[in-house]
Amino acid sequence: MSGPCVLVVCGMDFEAKIAAGPGSEVVYGQRGAALCAAIERRAGACAGILSFGVAGGLDPALAPGAVIVATSVRDESNGMSAPADPDWMRALMRYLPQAVSGALAGSDTAVATLADKAALYAASGALAVDMESHIAARVARNHGLPFAACRVVIDPATRAVPPLALAGMGSDGRTDVGAVMAGLLKAPWQLPALMRLGRDASAARASLLAVRRTVGRGWGMRGDLAAARLNAQ
Repeated sequence: MSGPCVLVVCGMDFEAKIAAGPGSEVVYGQRGAALCAAIERRAGACAGILSFGVAGGLDPALAPGAVIVATSVRDESNGMSAPADPDWMRALMRYLPQAVSGALAGSDTAVATLADKAALYAASGALAVDMESHIAARVARNHGLPFAACRVVIDPATRAVPPLALAGMGSDGRTDVGAVMAGLLKAPWQLPALMRLGRDASAARASLLAVRRTVGRGWGMRGDLAAARLNAQ
C-alpha cells in the first residue's frame, strides 16, 4: 500500500515492535484519555486505524495464540458497539484463514479474574477483551476512518491473570520486572501462575509475528479502499 500509513494502536512495547515498519505508525503504552489524545493527534494523516496486539480470552474455546479478526468492538464504558470496516475485515480474513471472526470487548480496566471474564462473556458475547480497541474504534468513527482490529489471545478464559502480572504492567507499555520480582518476594505462591502466563505469552507473541509477516506492510488494507476513503473526506 502506498500513500498514508495505517495507524496501529497497541498496548505493550513488544506489540509495537512487531507492528512497526514501513507503512505503519504505531501508538502504544498509554491508557484511557491519554491514548485517545495520542490517536487523535495522528488520525488526520492516516489511511485507517488498526488495533493490534494481545487480548484476554473470554470464549472458553479459544486457546493462547488464537487469532481474532473483529467484526465489531463493544465499548464496556457505555455498552455501545462500533463495527469494523467490512471490506478491511474480509481482507484480513483472506490473509488469515486460521483466524476466527467475532466481537471484541474494550474495557478501561483489566478483566483478570475468572468471574469477571465469565460475566463479560455472558453480557457481551465477545470473544476476547483488551484495553485499546474501543478507544481506537471511537477515534476512527469520529474521523470517518476505516477501523479494524486483529488481536491474539494471551490469557485464556479458563485462567485468571495473576495479580503480579497486572502490577508489572508499566505505564510506558513495558513490563516492570523490578515490580514483579519485588512482588514475588512477598507472594511467591504466584510464581506458577506467572510461569503459565509466560508460556501463554510466548504462544501469543509467535502468533502476532506470524500475522505481521502474513499481512505485510499494507495490513490487509487494499490500496483502492484507502484511496476511496481518503477521497471521501
